Amino acid sequence: MTDNLRIAILGGGNLGNSLASGLLQTGKFRAENLIVTRRKVQLLNHLQEQNIQVTSDNRKAVEESRLVLITVKPHQMQALLTEIQDVLVPAKHILVSSVTGFSINQIRSFCGKVPVVRIMPNTAAAIGESMTCLAAQEDDKEALKEVQALFNLLGKTLVIGEELMEASTVLGACGVAFALRFLRAMTQGGIEIGFPSETAQFIAAQTLRGAAGLVLIKGQHPEKEIDKVTTPMGITISGLNEMEHNGFSSALIKGIVTSFHKIENLQPLAGKE
Repeated sequence: MTDNLRIAILGGGNLGNSLASGLLQTGKFRAENLIVTRRKVQLLNHLQEQNIQVTSDNRKAVEESRLVLITVKPHQMQALLTEIQDVLVPAKHILVSSVTGFSINQIRSFCGKVPVVRIMPNTAAAIGESMTCLAAQEDDKEALKEVQALFNLLGKTLVIGEELMEASTVLGACGVAFALRFLRAMTQGGIEIGFPSETAQFIAAQTLRGAAGLVLIKGQHPEKEIDKVTTPMGITISGLNEMEHNGFSSALIKGIVTSFHKIENLQPLAGKE
């Protein structure tokens, strides 16, 4: 990574914005070397105020960059690839796609020999806390290393098989929403037992952060940490059992599986290999 690396983010929606903000906050990149595109370019004024380049011209953004990050919706992918395919240069560019349901082979059918890396980050990239899964084919290993080094600046990364990319979308990207809904429920419970809303949210959020840290840092199964706070006939086990009687774990698992199956509906939009 150098401060001369130029990065285009094609698709300035929520994820694209998060990536741009996160990259700028690393201090490793000059704002003018980040280019974000969107049809309604006025919606990117907040980035322009930080001296990040914004444009509606995808082809120009590609021509001026080395890394091309695609963060559009699945139904927009084919048109975008058609638009930029003749300005992609194999010796210059690396194409990095976060688009669910669009395989590396499908991308290569448009872009030829340009190195392709699939990624699935999440919006916590904006604060350097993303979980990013990456996949590439064997002949693009060097490109994969370069892209992984980039996303290591935005949080944690993990290289996985491409067949797991859709699953990583649900667990790592949709998972942000699942975790935040749990946080909201904890906050509401805290309000009901006496805390003001802001205080309840602060306690709940820090508690979740600490709980996740115990697992990440110690590398233990969550149940080992749960056992430490569930004494016989205690208040914790009573609360946990009540949640389980009402389907807490089952509902969460079903939600994850339902989101995963929903991805199958995106496949016709992406086309067939």
